[in-house]
Amino acid sequence: MEKSEKKPDRKVDKRSPEDRSRVPRLDTPREVRRGLVRRPNVRQDAFGIFAEQFARFMGTARFLIYMSLFVIFWVLWNLLAPADLRFDSYPFIFLTLMLSLQASYAAPLILLAQNRQEVRDRVINEQDRQANARAHADMEFLAREVASLRMSIGEVATRDFLRSELRNLVEELGGTQDEDAAEEHS
Repeated sequence: MEKSEKKPDRKVDKRSPEDRSRVPRLDTPREVRRGLVRRPNVRQDAFGIFAEQFARFMGTARFLIYMSLFVIFWVLWNLLAPADLRFDSYPFIFLTLMLSLQASYAAPLILLAQNRQEVRDRVINEQDRQANARAHADMEFLAREVASLRMSIGEVATRDFLRSELRNLVEELGGTQDEDAAEEHS
């Protein structure tokens, strides 16, 4: 007696295609859900341009002069001003805090500007590489063309060659005419 093979029962999805499309699938990423608090929407390019301008300014002598004047004024004010107008006493803790805050913002902005410059450099290098590859291919093509022209010029009759051949023919014709005339006279 042979046992009948039992096929596994397959579930037939009786839902419409629209209903099936709403079911989350494992092979597609989930949609981004909005939270309770909206995140600020910052244009990356605008922020990057700001970071580059900021980094350019911080790398100038003008910035160093302004920063030095600010620190000197701060120190002198808190040393020489009347006691009731001073806002940061000798160890200048508040000045240190201000400079640390400025540095903590400057470092990421400078890094962002450097990253943008690196991307630009990478694009320029790729364009240069492609241009160099095209120029190399063009030079190889031109070298092959010049070589083929040299080979074909070697096969072309030059003016001097034609002159010498014509002289030889004239001499031969002149020699045969002399021989023919000699035979006629004899």
